[in-house]
Order: sequence, then C-alpha cells, then structure tokens
Amino acid sequence: MKTTFLILLTFALFACSSEPKTSKPVEKVLVKPNVLDQTAEDSINNYETYYLVIADTSSNYYELHEKMFDLNAKYKIPIDTLGRYYNKEKKQIVLPDNDEDEMYAGDYFPRRYPSENLSLEYLDFYNRTADQKTIALVSGIYQSEKSADSLLTIIKKTDKKAYKLKSQVYVGCMH
Repeated sequence: MKTTFLILLTFALFACSSEPKTSKPVEKVLVKPNVLDQTAEDSINNYETYYLVIADTSSNYYELHEKMFDLNAKYKIPIDTLGRYYNKEKKQIVLPDNDEDEMYAGDYFPRRYPSENLSLEYLDFYNRTADQKTIALVSGIYQSEKSADSLLTIIKKTDKKAYKLKSQVYVGCMH
C-alpha cells in the first residue's frame, strides 16, 4: 500500500510541474473530411449526394475565369465567387484576408450546397482522385440528377468538355 501511495505521489508531483508549457503556432489548414475517418452516423449526417455540372477544368485560373464570364454572357447563368479571388503570391483561390470568417480568411473555402451559379472550385474537394491544383469551372450544383442533366444538355451544345460529376459533398461544420 505504501509503495502504491509513493508511486502515485511521484506521478502527481511530476504531472503538476510549474514549468510553463509552450505551444507551436497553429497553422490554418483546410482539412478535407474523409468518410473513413468518421463514424457511420457522422458520415450519414454530414454528407450529401450532389450532381455538379462542370464546364471545364484546368490548372490555369485565368483561362477558366475568362471562360466563366463567357458562359455567363452566353447562358445568363449568374456568377457567385463567394467573395474569393486568385491570390498570385499564394497561387491559390482564396477569401480576402479581412473576410468575416476569420478561420478561412486568406484561404480557400469550397462551395458546399446546391447552387445555380458559376464558380471556380478546386476539383479535389468534389472528386478525391483529382489533382489538388486542378480548378473546375462549376456551372451548378444540384440535388437532382435530372436538373444537372438539363443544364449539361444546354452547355454541351457549345462546350464539348462539359460533364456531370456525382459527388459526396461534406456539408458538416468546417470550423
């Protein structure tokens, strides 16, 4: 009994040392949720099946940006960038540094809900096998495959590279 008490006392003394603990600065990183890292219940609750209409893909932001405005003029599909722009220094699509969402200010934040808007998105958020730097010109995100097919039929008349992508999109908390 005495031995057990001494061992516990020793652990308590070392655990309660008065040395200040230092921590490394926290780096902001967009973590792409992985279905395998979550419980079945989390997976069911935090993912939705959406159909994306993708007009084109490229690693060249400016090429797709120009094409986005062409599609806007041609088909009257509104553009919604979510306030993001291409930061040349970071070589990345980002929210402004002064964005109200302090966690993602200066970083990329993906479109995650149905939308009938044009936007430029990183394809790997929707297709895990895509290269991290591949940008997709998204023409819409739909809950209904039929709605996505309707838009795809229209866009394919002039944009042969357009395609539909069925994706499991993470819609849970990203903070």
